[in-house]
Amino acid sequence: MASLDNPGKLLMAAGALLVVVGAVLSLAGKMGWLGRLPGDIRIQRDGISFYFPLATSLLLSVVLTLLLNLFVRRK
Repeated sequence: MASLDNPGKLLMAAGALLVVVGAVLSLAGKMGWLGRLPGDIRIQRDGISFYFPLATSLLLSVVLTLLLNLFVRRK
C-alpha cells in the first residue's frame, strides 16, 4: 500500500491507472465479441432484461491473472 509520505508517487500511480482504464474503455467498444461469448447469460422478457457476462468475466480473469503474474511476480 502506498504511504502518504510521498503524495507525488500516489498521484502518478492514480493517473497511470486512469489512463489504462480509459484506454480499455475506448477499446472495449471496438471488440463486439467481448460480452457476447457463449456462456454469457442474457434473458429478455416482457419489460425486463437481465444480462450476466459469465464467460466474459472468466476470460478477463484468466487474462489479467496471467498478465499480473508476468509483470508483478517477484522471486
